Amino acid sequence: MADIIDLSLVLESRKYLKKLLDARGVGYFLAPDARRPFRLEPSKVDLVVRAAARSGEERRGPPHAKAFEHARGEVRRELIRRVVAEMIQVGL
Repeated sequence: MADIIDLSLVLESRKYLKKLLDARGVGYFLAPDARRPFRLEPSKVDLVVRAAARSGEERRGPPHAKAFEHARGEVRRELIRRVVAEMIQVGL
């Protein structure tokens, strides 16, 4: 079975992610855990994708579960890239 990818959901998710990164920085998405300091908080990733899904729901209906998972993965990958870039800048 083919994977379902909603490109408009991915695009909206990236827009919301950029807005949140500009407003709050990458630290907003990190879990406040001293043992694992660079762990992404799943609820913050979900917040981005849910906000993107709500913005387009009236135009295209609720997103498919697999499309939601794909968008969540894309947001996580972008955040991981940003966290790694920050770690390299700091010298960790």
